[in-house]
Amino acid sequence: MNTHANIRIAHSACPHDCPSTCALDIEIRDGQIGRVHGAKDNSYTAGVICAKVARYAERVHHPDRLLKPMVRSGARGEGAWKEASWEAALDLIAERFLKAEAEFGAESVWPYQYAGTMGLVQRDSIHRLRHAKGYSKQFDTICTNPAWTGWMMGAGALRGSDPREMAKADCVVIWGTNAVATQVNVMTHAIKARKERGAKIVVIDVYDNATMKQADLALVLKPGTDGALACAVMHVLFREGLADRDYLARYTDDPAGLEAHLQSRTPEWASGITGLSIAEIETFARLVGETKRTYFRLGYGFTRNRNGAVNMHAALCIPAVTGAWAYEGGGAFHSNSSIFGLDKSLIEGHAYADPNVRSLDQSQIGRVLSGDAEALHGGPPVKAMLIQNTNPANVAPEQRLVKQGLMRDDLFFAVHEQFMTDTALLADVVLPATMFVEHDDIYRGGGHQHILLGPKIVDAPGQARENLYVIEELAKRLGVDHLEGFGMSAREHLDWMLDKSGLGSFESFRHDRWADVQPDFDTAHFINGFGHADGKFRFRPDWTNTPSPNRPPESIGVQGPHQALPEFPDHVALIEEADPEHPFRLATSPARTFLNSSFTETPGSKKREGRPELMLHPEDASALGVEEGQRIEIGNRRGEVVLHAKLFDGMRRGVVIAEGIWPNHAHERGEGINVLTGADSIAPYGGAAFHDTKVWLRAL
Repeated sequence: MNTHANIRIAHSACPHDCPSTCALDIEIRDGQIGRVHGAKDNSYTAGVICAKVARYAERVHHPDRLLKPMVRSGARGEGAWKEASWEAALDLIAERFLKAEAEFGAESVWPYQYAGTMGLVQRDSIHRLRHAKGYSKQFDTICTNPAWTGWMMGAGALRGSDPREMAKADCVVIWGTNAVATQVNVMTHAIKARKERGAKIVVIDVYDNATMKQADLALVLKPGTDGALACAVMHVLFREGLADRDYLARYTDDPAGLEAHLQSRTPEWASGITGLSIAEIETFARLVGETKRTYFRLGYGFTRNRNGAVNMHAALCIPAVTGAWAYEGGGAFHSNSSIFGLDKSLIEGHAYADPNVRSLDQSQIGRVLSGDAEALHGGPPVKAMLIQNTNPANVAPEQRLVKQGLMRDDLFFAVHEQFMTDTALLADVVLPATMFVEHDDIYRGGGHQHILLGPKIVDAPGQARENLYVIEELAKRLGVDHLEGFGMSAREHLDWMLDKSGLGSFESFRHDRWADVQPDFDTAHFINGFGHADGKFRFRPDWTNTPSPNRPPESIGVQGPHQALPEFPDHVALIEEADPEHPFRLATSPARTFLNSSFTETPGSKKREGRPELMLHPEDASALGVEEGQRIEIGNRRGEVVLHAKLFDGMRRGVVIAEGIWPNHAHERGEGINVLTGADSIAPYGGAAFHDTKVWLRAL
């Protein structure tokens, strides 16, 4: 720690579900945090962080933080609570878990968690309890699956060109991520390339957002049509002699087959699908074809469609056709999640995992809790839950089903949270949780190459306790605390994991702050071959047999309409197409100052975002008789939501955008935007299609 006047600077890492995973310098005065800064000496963070994290003191010292355990004393959701001791609250949870297990079997208990913290100890220790007790497993589908699946189908390994190489590119393509809002450091390196090299920045998205305003070439297309754009670009590359045939012959599986397939995938064909002009498509194709050092930064947004895995694979094929991988500052990147090599087996209790225990789809929590036999995979109903690090009543698709399930009289569930979220409001027990500056943990930067320490730097307020405390105390009450991995502090877990992984210890990380584990150029750029057994990039993916970090367990199997997936990259019409009853396509894009349902309680973020609104093209608004600021109802077969109209001509006609996951109570009628989104599985390995929703609109 460094000291300046009466302020000391502590070092940490941002815990949120963002690829930037920023290295932080945090001002501390009198035991409280103040302004938060990006670490200037971290080569990826480079001193830049988002405004919401810079104001993190608003969250840590918020007057509405949960500070005491509470037990429901009235009807579910009524808001009547009585304070309880930690001992009494934990005793009650354990009692109800044991009761469910005795009556319906261990699989009737479902620990449910996700990425409210990305710390490996605090996030993942719940799995150790899950496996030790034989509780239902969780198949994580709400975020990465389509993107990772599409990438793996082509590259065969979840890594890519060093993200810092964006600064060495002559063209940076930012595709399907509003980086200014969701991973600001992408812009740090892209803008550096522009300033120092005159690089062009291309942004591809479904609306004119903050990132697109930085673009030299801005391509606004219809949701779910990215594969068509990618195919037309490659058509032009082959047609105009811009494909690197030597690279294709050496590194790819079937370039001749791809070229023949693309003969009919012309810019004219793609224009009719995407809404882009022929000139826009050809300009983009020539730019990337003539600029060898083109860096493709491929995001998550464009994969959150029912054809999302296909779209990611198609976009990833472009740098293989141009041979951009061969150049520093060229190639592609989505995630480095496979490079870190951290052994989490003790944290997660792998030794106790029973392959015969069922897995339940995280995104289909509404169907699971509503007793859908297919979603339950032949097992018992879910009777008890512990929810950590997520807010499914607000963020999960098919919100009405989720809330219907959570409102069941025969379901017991406890929520460990920092604020009284939409989910916590419905719980039987609410436990107060620490924030990242109040406990020890370690983080991996999926969007870069650093492992970063986040040690405890201030005391938690009130009776807030870390996630690990809850897991340890329940293990004692549930009779599994004697098993290896229990009875260890967060620091002890980190020492074990780091030692097993050959990366040092908690103390060495406290001194060094992070470790840079970026693979060498040849590995990152696949110079020695791609990750498939034959070393070839696959234009013809094996959609149902390719290994992937998020491949569903055998008990769930291949997902969605996988029989419809194409032999070569293509546009596949698996999306919720607009129809006469639902003439609009809705995307629920991230808001700049929220992060899923986090920061929706902080004054700075609430002031910046204003209120829940729906971006609507002025010509569509005119046709509907809708004026700026007017209340409008938007709906489909899943439900209806009321929003205020925001007229905006930055997207294609027939497309509407709702930014941010506002709390349900911020909406009229107390129902949020995920009333409208569906939980249909994305082929072939699952996922949630949050940006793929057909809707109708009417003025109120």
